[in-house]
Amino acid sequence: FSVDPATLLAKAVVLALALPVLLMARDEFEGGEFAVLLLSSLYGVCLLQSADSVLTLFLGMEIMSLPVYVLVLLAYRRPQSAEAALKYLVLGGTATAMFLMGASLLYGSSGSMAIEAFSRSLGATDTLARAAVVLVILAFFLKAAIVPFHTWAPDAYEGASVPVTAYMAVLVKAGVLLAVVRLFGNAKLASPMLELVAVLPLVSIVWGNLAAMRQPSLRRMIAYSSIAHAGYLFYALLGEPAGRLQAVAFYVLAYGLLNLLAFAALPAADDDRERDRLDNLKGLFQRSPFAALMIGIAMLSLAGIPPFPGFVAKFLIFKNVIAAGHTTYAVLGLVGSYLGIYFYLRVIQFMFMSPDASVAAKGPRRFAMGASLACLAAALWVSVFPGWVIARL
Repeated sequence: FSVDPATLLAKAVVLALALPVLLMARDEFEGGEFAVLLLSSLYGVCLLQSADSVLTLFLGMEIMSLPVYVLVLLAYRRPQSAEAALKYLVLGGTATAMFLMGASLLYGSSGSMAIEAFSRSLGATDTLARAAVVLVILAFFLKAAIVPFHTWAPDAYEGASVPVTAYMAVLVKAGVLLAVVRLFGNAKLASPMLELVAVLPLVSIVWGNLAAMRQPSLRRMIAYSSIAHAGYLFYALLGEPAGRLQAVAFYVLAYGLLNLLAFAALPAADDDRERDRLDNLKGLFQRSPFAALMIGIAMLSLAGIPPFPGFVAKFLIFKNVIAAGHTTYAVLGLVGSYLGIYFYLRVIQFMFMSPDASVAAKGPRRFAMGASLACLAAALWVSVFPGWVIARL
């Protein structure tokens, strides 16, 4: 366990992103169960950032994940919640088993449980060390819902309540990716690990954006969108080691703020299943201009449209990949990212250019309104002063 400027930076980002989730939850949950479970999971996220050994990394992953299984069930506002929690549990259990198997092989090949043993093994040629590295990487792919390990993640996102979905889409993904950057350390990727870290995230970018086009609800669309964004984040590992943390931290910050803005601005509804259906967002600007504007800003940023922070975040990732000499992967990733523009603009078209869906006019609730304003203020600051933010990461 260690504390240094890099770990403090990672923790500051995830703790800042947790505040809007806690605010949103005040409107959804009356008791203190949500806050206790979320803070327990958040402790695991922070532990991941300071882990110096593979065992500490494992403990952080489990402390982060176990409360989330309960959080998915906590609201239980639709019959699918129990199924969603079970699917998320199976995914998490598979990732745990894969990580432990990889850790045991890593110890067998290197004789050490320090995370530096993993970065050294990235360039190893013996079969045992390579098997260890592949299993550990695949475990993190499972946690981040990288294709083809994404199958049940959208069901879990859809079955959970809005604050829990926001937490899974933002905080869990942020914790996993920042931990991966720490695990890889200063190691440069070379074949065959380079292809593993490049190809599956590239497939995630393409498939996540294509699958999101056909989703009927905002939550499910964001789930597939997050699969694509996980691909962008893993792409950062292709860049030079010195720029990885900065690129991932900025991307996590921009992606998290705008995702949370979209969830916080979502209009309230009595029926959880109908709350975020895209058909019910038609004509939202006439019913709730504030909610429509906030969701619209979030969609434009997530699509990577300038001058929003999502554009700067993607620019940093792909700039580093090109600087490292992987121009082909960068071009393919950029082409895949263009696919996402369609479904983000589709949401805007529904809200601003479609006939009113004749749904009762309800805006965001009181604490959700505060969370959306906080996310908007932070997003505007990052948009106007990206250089100032990047210089401090």
